[in-house]
Amino acid sequence: MTTTAPEVTPEVDIRDVEAFLYREARYADENDYDAWEALWTDDAIYWVPAADADGDPLTTVSVIFDNRNRISTRLKQVRTGKRYAQAPPSNLRRLISNVEILGTVTAPTGDSDLEVGANVLVFESRERGNELWGGRITYHLRRSPDGFRLSYKKVVLVDHDKAIPTLGFLI
Repeated sequence: MTTTAPEVTPEVDIRDVEAFLYREARYADENDYDAWEALWTDDAIYWVPAADADGDPLTTVSVIFDNRNRISTRLKQVRTGKRYAQAPPSNLRRLISNVEILGTVTAPTGDSDLEVGANVLVFESRERGNELWGGRITYHLRRSPDGFRLSYKKVVLVDHDKAIPTLGFLI
């Protein structure tokens, strides 16, 4: 993928971008899996790297490395209510901040996607206790007649190079 500088990025209202990111976070926090899944493009990639944040996800270990079919399968499993890691579901709240338009990228499909970066802090509350998950997210957003769609999401956790206790929810 090729990235262009922000100064050559097509006119985009940062508030529209932020509204999309906040809505995506809210859908995930409130377990609105149908709405969350509908945000993704058919060629989407969702990646949470493990130890090597800049490595190749095809040759290094990842916490999550899902294509669109795997995203759908993962959500089907969660919807059953029998996925042990999320039974009962975590209470979650995501805080998205420091949203920046980084430029545009050319997707493998040839589409020109908007590249956006943001910080995230996820508060997870479960019976076993509370966890804070901090990180940096890179999003690729594609314009559609209905607004933005998510074609790529990479979440690099602050402590990605350490063992994680459990991560049974979608970041």
